[in-house]
Amino acid sequence: MDVSVGIRAGRDGDAGALAEALARNRAHMRATEPYRPERYYTAEAQAERLADGGRRWFAVEETDEGERIVGAAILSGIVRGPFQSASLGYWVDGRRTGRGIAGALVAEVLRASRDDLGLHRIEASTLLDNHASQRVLARAGFERIGHAPRYLHIAGEWRDHLLFQRILHDRAPDLA
Repeated sequence: MDVSVGIRAGRDGDAGALAEALARNRAHMRATEPYRPERYYTAEAQAERLADGGRRWFAVEETDEGERIVGAAILSGIVRGPFQSASLGYWVDGRRTGRGIAGALVAEVLRASRDDLGLHRIEASTLLDNHASQRVLARAGFERIGHAPRYLHIAGEWRDHLLFQRILHDRAPDLA
């Protein structure tokens, strides 16, 4: 991993830095992300996303250039009870790809999901041609579990995705 970045849990005060990072990487992520309205790229919209109790997020912070955010991962759709599962999404700044950051980020999210959140399973999806993300998931121990036709609307059309999962442990859920 690139030694000038750190991975940490997201904080409420990160909304402005996250909005700036997303705006800075808008063109870089256009091919793999759904359309986002202009408001999405504001600190206010990101503060609302960060306050959503059904999500956990993680920041990749550049430590040699003023501690700005250069990537993030989000666990969404967290389901408790007998399922203990969540969906993973992540991205890395276009200037930082190919340096092992995505792999380190996913590894930290998996560790926190298992050890801190007690989750049993994490799912992820990629566009069919997103081979880089598929390699990150494979290295992190995800297995391919399916193909979802017309799964997500990206770049003006419903796009097929590959589905992956990682089982984190086999302990019984705490249902108390």
